[in-house]
Amino acid sequence: MTQPQGETMTSELEPYVDPLTVPPVLRPEPGGDTAEIEISLRPAWVRMHRQLPPTPMWGYEGSVPGPTIEVRRGQRLRVAWTNRIPKGSEYPVTVVEVPRTEGRPDPHNRPGREGVEPVREAAALPAWSVTHLHGAQTGGGNDGWTDNAVGFGGAQLSEYPNEHQAVHWWYHDHAMNITRWNVYAGLMGTYLVRDDEEDALGLPSGERELPLVLADRNLDTDADGELNGRLLHKTTRLVASHPETGKPVGLPFVGPYTTVNGTIWPYLDVLDGWYRFRLVNASNARTYDLVLVDEDDRPVPGAVHQIGSDGGLLPRPVAFDFEEGDGGAESVAPLTIAPAERFDLLVDFRGRAGQRLRLVNKAVGRGPGVPDATLNVPYPQVMEFRVGEGAEDGGCDGFALPSVLSGSFRRYDHAHVEHGHRLVVLTPPGTVGGGGHPEMWEMEEVPEKEGARLRLPANGVIQIQSADGKVRTYRRTARTFNDGLGFTIGEGSYEQWSFLNLAPGPLMHPMHIHLADFQVMGREAYATGGFDGAVGGSRSPVRFDPARPVPVPPNEAGWKDVFRVPGGELVRVMGRFDGAYGRFMYHCHLLEHEDMGMMRPFVVVPPEVLPFDHGAGHGHGGH
Repeated sequence: MTQPQGETMTSELEPYVDPLTVPPVLRPEPGGDTAEIEISLRPAWVRMHRQLPPTPMWGYEGSVPGPTIEVRRGQRLRVAWTNRIPKGSEYPVTVVEVPRTEGRPDPHNRPGREGVEPVREAAALPAWSVTHLHGAQTGGGNDGWTDNAVGFGGAQLSEYPNEHQAVHWWYHDHAMNITRWNVYAGLMGTYLVRDDEEDALGLPSGERELPLVLADRNLDTDADGELNGRLLHKTTRLVASHPETGKPVGLPFVGPYTTVNGTIWPYLDVLDGWYRFRLVNASNARTYDLVLVDEDDRPVPGAVHQIGSDGGLLPRPVAFDFEEGDGGAESVAPLTIAPAERFDLLVDFRGRAGQRLRLVNKAVGRGPGVPDATLNVPYPQVMEFRVGEGAEDGGCDGFALPSVLSGSFRRYDHAHVEHGHRLVVLTPPGTVGGGGHPEMWEMEEVPEKEGARLRLPANGVIQIQSADGKVRTYRRTARTFNDGLGFTIGEGSYEQWSFLNLAPGPLMHPMHIHLADFQVMGREAYATGGFDGAVGGSRSPVRFDPARPVPVPPNEAGWKDVFRVPGGELVRVMGRFDGAYGRFMYHCHLLEHEDMGMMRPFVVVPPEVLPFDHGAGHGHGGH
């Protein structure tokens, strides 16, 4: 591609001067039992801000984000994801690893390479991609297995049954080792399934229902220090050469500029009525704490309601009052969304004609709209809503927010659902054998008599004292993606997976399990000081901490496929692995962590096949 000439560049960008881009909508027409479409991956020039030159990116159908795909429940769809990015195309992302400087904020908050040479191996990458429809129930051969990426001219053929309640999924690249850069280059889009239950609610639709694809970005600069529009994946390097691997160790990417639908800090003209926004955090690693404020940065109470999460409608609406609740309606503040989470939001603009409301990212310990470069929020701006007059009947035929959204939702009862158990431990960075990066350890419970004979501490052995007071011993069975298969699951079975994050600090992992929908069954605090990363095991039990109760927030009461697991916390989720067979993955959705090994396979087979399984990967898995 030849870059357009004559563009103005500046290192100071003005917020809220560009309109929100709305991706095209693709509604496949049924052709017999199954609709068939082709979606091409193509190079694209994207104008991220009016003060920037066009940015070279890659997009589905040449659009960033890609088109919003919309289908009805049960409308089977076959997609040929075809790679049309020519061989020899310049990789659109400049990759640098900048060392941390004592006394200065981490460099990812600043644009430009700061004199550091780009990573040559990244610059040489080809257009090699595979697409995963995140959240979909489909066979393993259609899921976008990370190694099954294709190059120019190749097509990934995937079939999606769409036999699912109304839901907001999203599609994105999932290529092995380079997902963090391919998604960053623009390979993402929204996918909506509709059904009759959703239709009956009479929710805002048409021009009053919009996708909001949220992603942070950084930009390179020219010789004069001016922004040149080039995508810059700039991370903080902690260790130049780790003694175990000889490779550098760095932090996950976060960038200074927030984009919504590919535009930096856009505005949207709205009418004084109800709107529905399908929000997805498509960032590599940034978690947003969103607050709706007025022009004086004062929180706007009562306007934002969450009606759905990853897997569809919530049982009832959750209000974001952005202040302490009055003890009545459920409320949470701020609106915290981790990478890959989806929020179905209703915003009530009634009575606000003439106002400009802004969605901002709140820095920890700061007021909304207040920047804090040291805490990774140098620019809190996200987007602006300019409210005009003209909505009739509240903008949605007299729409009124119902107190109950989904009559079909059923809460799992742990005591009355037969299920297996899995334990996955998330280790702190620096744990021996991890090459400086955190890892996922699959664990199995050691029989009590055998555990009593173990000499502790031992690498890969962890003792846990749970809420019932009993101390159990667990042994690591897998730690890397290429270790032997650990989890084999009978199709149709229920399982409870527990994720225990041993990191003592604020490091949070958003864990994603392919194929199934889950419910968050509980959150528990743990004192993790007994784990010794230098040994790779516990010197004393990791203990349940009753002094730190962790309630499940009301907006986690529905169906989820991404679960935030903060340091010092255990999160229990239960789901049913039904509707498909094959090999799938689960992983951390901090894309840098995923690419560096925090990903593992699992297999779903007909339950009748399990008695003939030659491995030890099925069964209870330890309580």
